[in-house]
Amino acid sequence: MKPQARAGAHVSAPQAKMLRVDFDAELWEHEGQGAWCFVTVPPEPSEDVRLSGAMPAGFGSYRVEVTVGSTTWRTSVFPDNASGGFVLPVKKAVRQREAIEIGDLVAVHLDVLLSE
Repeated sequence: MKPQARAGAHVSAPQAKMLRVDFDAELWEHEGQGAWCFVTVPPEPSEDVRLSGAMPAGFGSYRVEVTVGSTTWRTSVFPDNASGGFVLPVKKAVRQREAIEIGDLVAVHLDVLLSE
């Protein structure tokens, strides 16, 4: 299944240490061993991540703090060759806590960490 993402993007920079990006995207499962689950960051928010001023880490990833529902965690978004944007891993504990399943549309609040 090819990931589809819809953007209702909202961007703000309330603090010097992060850039906030909000979007909705479908949860999808990577084919292969490990069954990782992701949402694809839509094009406009992906560009905001690139232009945030944050320094990319390994593999071109960016450190982020994410909120889905009432769950907040720190992770990274990773470049995605297929979409030209980024993918955000959504760990099993978050999916279980928020009752999110493959194919669900997920409201994501993503803070790009400019400094830690």
